[in-house]
Amino acid sequence: MKNVIKLEEAAMFLLAAFLFYWQLDFKGLVFWGLLLTPDISMLGYLINTKTGAFTYNLFHHKLTGIFIYLIGLYSTNPELQFIGLILFAHSSMDSVFGYGLKYPDNFKSTHLGLIGKQK
Repeated sequence: MKNVIKLEEAAMFLLAAFLFYWQLDFKGLVFWGLLLTPDISMLGYLINTKTGAFTYNLFHHKLTGIFIYLIGLYSTNPELQFIGLILFAHSSMDSVFGYGLKYPDNFKSTHLGLIGKQK
């Protein structure tokens, strides 16, 4: 079952990349260059684990990306569409590699299980 979920997440990542190239008029490498920017949300962990988990989950929840994308679509704002696709694609990519939404107790504790050497 785990492989089916990873395949599903990979398909969602490809959907985001497809929408980027099909709908938006940005240069192709911009998508790949900014794909890791949602990880800036990990800076919340410099405050404490609760704040870090909140900021990380806000930027890594697929619904956040979908919501921003739909606002951009409704308002015909390609920048918001782009931000939404980046957030959605990054979240899907993370899930393929086993990184899930964080619990506030520990960075390595996610909704997909433990990550790292503690696994």
